[in-house]
Amino acid sequence: MAKRISLREFQQDLSNRLAGTKNAPAKPALLAVLAGGEGWLVDLADTGEILAVPPIAPVPLTQDWFRGLANVRGNLFSVVDFPAFLGLSQVVTGSESRLLLVGSRLGVNTALLVSRAIGLRNPDDFDVDPRFHDPRPWVAGGLRDSQDRLWKRLSVRQLLAEPRFLDAANVNH
Repeated sequence: MAKRISLREFQQDLSNRLAGTKNAPAKPALLAVLAGGEGWLVDLADTGEILAVPPIAPVPLTQDWFRGLANVRGNLFSVVDFPAFLGLSQVVTGSESRLLLVGSRLGVNTALLVSRAIGLRNPDDFDVDPRFHDPRPWVAGGLRDSQDRLWKRLSVRQLLAEPRFLDAANVNH
């Protein structure tokens, strides 16, 4: 019978393989996603799963970027349209759009709706962009890949503490 491993063990094993070693602690692998045309990198340790978009139940009187609630294996997750939260166009759900579960480790069932999941990336494949500056506390810097494309680092912990992110109610309705 095949040995069952937890998602966390699987992620650590992937991180170790990306770092090229099985035993030494690895830099956390980065998950690359597209949000409205912008490239974002999230530490794999800060994510849960990436899912095809399930049915989302809308919640009235909320911000346009708050898409509603999704049932993921019996647990409700609030769904935030990440590009819309950024002030970009809402995600048109289709075959490439994904839900990125974040916050479960912090006791918050939140999912970010993204345009597309690109996949895992090795942190060593990026260089820090010293010219990049973003005043939002949950943007943890900018990195450039070998094609000189800008990727923004997402600090999940800071995003989940952002007052605007926590206030999905739309008082203008």
